[in-house]
Amino acid sequence: MTLKELYAETRSHMQKSLEVLEHNLAGLRTGRANPALLLHLKVEYYGTHVPLNQIATVTAPDARTLVVQSWDQNALKAIEKAIRDSDLGLNPSNKGDALYINIPPLTEERRKDLVKAVRQYAEEGRVAIRNIRREALDKLKKLAKELHLSEDETKRAEAEIQKITDEFIAKADQLAEKKEQEILG
Repeated sequence: MTLKELYAETRSHMQKSLEVLEHNLAGLRTGRANPALLLHLKVEYYGTHVPLNQIATVTAPDARTLVVQSWDQNALKAIEKAIRDSDLGLNPSNKGDALYINIPPLTEERRKDLVKAVRQYAEEGRVAIRNIRREALDKLKKLAKELHLSEDETKRAEAEIQKITDEFIAKADQLAEKKEQEILG
């Protein structure tokens, strides 16, 4: 492994951590109808739990409504149950061909709870990024021995890994800040 490969691997792993953070934040309600709100739901379909997006489409025709259309009409009841049982606090109405979900405006207390959840997810993302940095520094120590790097070269490599870490932590903070603004705004 070369230093460039180490940097690339570190970036790749940190990018995956950011994607997990984005996915977690997408599942939080912001008071606006967003199909991503239901992405994490699993529906019991013929005895197995499948992701909602594999058996239905979710659209947001306006800012306050989500429409869930199943490709199999027999699955509507199971989808409705999964939505009711979720922690989203949503109450779908079954119109026969699709489920219509009215997104109620958020209360101030609920907004504060959601902001806490955003901060928790962001902290988990930062911790994951720092863990990746630690792993990269461990790999660097082994690499320094293998490649007989000088102390200066090793210090420069550590600084580069720290620079990559700072960049991804800043991106995680930006994602969290943007989500907070959506919730509070």
